Amino acid sequence: MAGLRQGDVAPEFELPREGGGTISLAALRGGPVVLFFYPKDDTKGCTQEAISFSALKEEFQSAGIMIIGISPDSAKSHDRFTRKHGLTVALASDEDKAVASAYGVWVEKSMYGRKYMGVERTTFLIDRQGVISRVWEKVKVPGHADEVLAAAKAI
Repeated sequence: MAGLRQGDVAPEFELPREGGGTISLAALRGGPVVLFFYPKDDTKGCTQEAISFSALKEEFQSAGIMIIGISPDSAKSHDRFTRKHGLTVALASDEDKAVASAYGVWVEKSMYGRKYMGVERTTFLIDRQGVISRVWEKVKVPGHADEVLAAAKAI
């Protein structure tokens, strides 16, 4: 993957979010940020991932760490997804895929021999200065949020 690596400066963004308004990386400078890119609202793996990060939100928050989920779905889709599953993490809408592209997670994928463009499930841990501290590529959901929390507390 030709994406970003540990030590790279995280690309800035400002995106619409669930519940209205926008969320930007610049506004969060000064504390660690976890960005988890996921393919689609309300699909099995994405739902499990968002629920697992939501379940740990208080632990992230008490450590001063912000969590943001980013997918190409609309803010309205995020609103429905949040309500349906009781999610508590911020969800940002990257409908034009500009942020996913900047982070190198908008990639060609293959399923049943068919090639298509989509989001590679990837998580970035960004330190207080806006530098990428850790990257998890092709994330497997079980246990992932716990692993990210442990790593985030260590920076």
